[in-house]
Amino acid sequence: MIISIVGLSVGILLGMICPLDIPVAYSRLFSVALIAALDSVFGGIRADMDGKFDNTIFLSGFVVNALLAAVLVYLGDQLGMDLYMVALIAFGLRVFQNLAIIRRYMLDKKTN
Repeated sequence: MIISIVGLSVGILLGMICPLDIPVAYSRLFSVALIAALDSVFGGIRADMDGKFDNTIFLSGFVVNALLAAVLVYLGDQLGMDLYMVALIAFGLRVFQNLAIIRRYMLDKKTN
């Protein structure tokens, strides 16, 4: 769990130190990629707290989530539909669910 938190912190710091301007044409893709990455990170933290973390599952989930998100954005652009919203909602919901479980775990650990 510590490695995940350190990695996330380093990524945030690098993003703040080296700002990157993303072209408007790619903003949908990057927003979905960011949410997919956060979903994988919080899912990994949750799995670690449950004692079920597996690096292979974490990495494959990260890649598959990113590919699925990219495909949805691409197909949506080709069809003239906002399919990226589907990915944002699905991944966003999972991020909040994992965060709620992590919070409950930490609160239970604190009270015991």
